[in-house]
Amino acid sequence: MSVTVPAPWSQSRPLPPYRALLAVDAKDFTGLPSVLHAPVSELIPELVDRALEKAELKDLRDAKRFPASTGDGIVFGFDPIHLPYVLWPFLPVLDEILGQYNSSEVGPRIRLRASVHVGPVPDADAPGDGNGTPRNDTHRLLDSRQVKAMLANASEQTTHVVAILSNRVYEDAVIGGYTQLHPDRCTEVPATVDGKNFAQRAWLYVPSPSGNLLSAGVPAREELKEAPSADSADAAVGAPAASATPGVPPAATYHRNSQEVRDGSAALMGGVGGDFNFTGRSTTHRAANQHWGSGDNVSGSKHVGGGAEDDR
Repeated sequence: MSVTVPAPWSQSRPLPPYRALLAVDAKDFTGLPSVLHAPVSELIPELVDRALEKAELKDLRDAKRFPASTGDGIVFGFDPIHLPYVLWPFLPVLDEILGQYNSSEVGPRIRLRASVHVGPVPDADAPGDGNGTPRNDTHRLLDSRQVKAMLANASEQTTHVVAILSNRVYEDAVIGGYTQLHPDRCTEVPATVDGKNFAQRAWLYVPSPSGNLLSAGVPAREELKEAPSADSADAAVGAPAASATPGVPPAATYHRNSQEVRDGSAALMGGVGGDFNFTGRSTTHRAANQHWGSGDNVSGSKHVGGGAEDDR
């Protein structure tokens, strides 16, 4: 057998080179008539290259590492020295290029999700280059329901690209100040993929948010809120949901649970729906939807009815 499979943790070995990774994926590609699949698959790399050229990243355009088509998108690696420029100006320019295309062509509208990540992957001009956990995570981020929901909620007339950045990219390039993309343009989300064991902190960036996103508060909280799986619901008892917007305190979310209060007090805050049973010295209070601005103090056991669907 010509391929040697290494045994993890059996010995120390050189770390593969760090590579940044960019993946893009077209919205509603599978819903297109079959006759359009091949030409749209060819069009997406062309639009990406056009945006790289306009963003003055010709060197990157010509130096992609392990590029691959995904049918409805593309993925490639590149030297992370270019990473700050991919975040800005490339992503805004890609949005602009798509906007121009969508307004001038009679074909199907092309709207893209993009994910950006960085990490160690093989890159030795050999089969298997680019494969590894960082590449897997790049695709998971691209498929996360948070970035899909954002693009679906946005107006197709205004928002042509929604990007999701891994936390490593955000910390190294954005928080580090190496890119023109300001942290205030990014929104933290708990990136999750339905049916996959994947959950990571990530950051959404919308180059051209449509008015409905702005009026609702980017992002649409109910669409982007992480929904815990059934086997993790008990672990989420009393845990606050991650804040969807930097600087805004998170709201507490309760899922099919009861909170035991023996000594001290419990404060119930925020908008809540369902029935509330307070046992002990308190009585039962039934209501449809109530909002507490400062909280109620209770003793005994507090039972909160309704699941995640009732919280909305």
